Amino acid sequence: MKTSIARFDTRLPQEQKDYFEYAADLGGYRTLTEFVISAVQSKADEIVAKHRSIVASKRDHEIFFNAILNPPSPGKKLLAAAKRYNKSNKPK
Repeated sequence: MKTSIARFDTRLPQEQKDYFEYAADLGGYRTLTEFVISAVQSKADEIVAKHRSIVASKRDHEIFFNAILNPPSPGKKLLAAAKRYNKSNKPK
């Protein structure tokens, strides 16, 4: 599988670049690019995970309340189980 490479350029003040390079060096990164990609990937993963959990929780909320407000009819097995339960729990 061939992976294409894309380029990302940005302009920033020299002071900010120097600071980022300092942080990259302290963090043990070989290059500023490696540091930036790692930091951006981490932040992107965090944002996407948060978004997915919100979407999932909204979907779960809808499914749950739909089941409460519009419950399905009991199936044959549930009806049979209820019948067995009622028979076994009659007062003697």
